Amino acid sequence: MDVSLDTFLTEVTERAGYDRPQQGARAVRNVLEVLGAHLVGDDRTDLAAVLPEGCGQLLTASEPASEPLTPASFVEAVADRSDEDLAEARREIDAVLPALAAVADDALLRRLLTQLPPGHAGLFGCTDPG
Repeated sequence: MDVSLDTFLTEVTERAGYDRPQQGARAVRNVLEVLGAHLVGDDRTDLAAVLPEGCGQLLTASEPASEPLTPASFVEAVADRSDEDLAEARREIDAVLPALAAVADDALLRRLLTQLPPGHAGLFGCTDPG
């Protein structure tokens, strides 16, 4: 599925209930930079390839993380990166990851979720792969 950057940012902005697309762009940057550090190999590059232009680089430019994050730690990492509180970080995640899941096919999404510790599927708006 080919989605334009404007369409993706509009989706994120609307999901988060933001007033301005710049807020959606900030959320995309914060979430993808943290997510990219926790994905490796072909899964990371395959996801980057289906994202709109400019978004894939946010995933692939991240240095690999030293340890996996629980879902709660993922929210904390986004809060730390964005210098926001946990509620705002969760708002960003709840807008970005389901929009990302909508552009990734089911097989890619399953591969991504198997790289992450259990519980992350809920952040993407889906159930854990079984």
